[in-house]
Amino acid sequence: MMKLRRAEDRGHAQHGWLDSRHTFSFADYYDPAQMGFRALRVINEDRVKPAAGFGTHPHRDMEILSYVLEGGLAHKDSLGTGSTILPGDVQRMSAGTGVTHSEYNASASEPVHFLQIWLLPERPGLTPGYEQKHFAAAERQGRLKLLASRTGSDGSLTLHQDVALYGGLLDKGQHAELALAQGRHAWVQVARGTVKVNGETLRPGDGAAISGEPRLVLEGEEPAEVLVFDLA
Repeated sequence: MMKLRRAEDRGHAQHGWLDSRHTFSFADYYDPAQMGFRALRVINEDRVKPAAGFGTHPHRDMEILSYVLEGGLAHKDSLGTGSTILPGDVQRMSAGTGVTHSEYNASASEPVHFLQIWLLPERPGLTPGYEQKHFAAAERQGRLKLLASRTGSDGSLTLHQDVALYGGLLDKGQHAELALAQGRHAWVQVARGTVKVNGETLRPGDGAAISGEPRLVLEGEEPAEVLVFDLA
């Protein structure tokens, strides 16, 4: 079974410096039918104007991932971490017992476009932590590359939840497949381009919840960038 979440149906917040699209309920956007999927709680597609950003603010008991599509995102946190997240990078911040951080567009002239993703942790009260890795385009081209997982296997980031996150780049006609174990679920998020998922066409910003299927088959209809979450 596949349930589609079309890009145009998402919540929208326009703050001048920030244009944000919310796949699930977030901040002032509330829809009781869109509160997340399994452990996946937030997917925000954010565009931040040059030299603007999110000032220092707190989080706790959440696994927070940042995935940059264009530009650079400057990160600072109370753990002493300072970094710039670029396309191909994946950042994981475990908020745990509490952390503060800020995120700003690293450029004074160009916008930054990124996905902000929140996952519910396996338990509250974890020790806060930070991890960032780069995954070259060649590693993701024509396949689903493991980006983050509970075990940190295959060079992936470590998540404190039973979730495996894959990223793929698919040119027109390229295929990628992912087997889903019995009782597992998947969420597919299209970051860019157009891709067919189990025969259904998804476009930029579209998402799909998949349950009760043994396999995902993805086919690029035009050059596409996708994220796939394998969820308990």
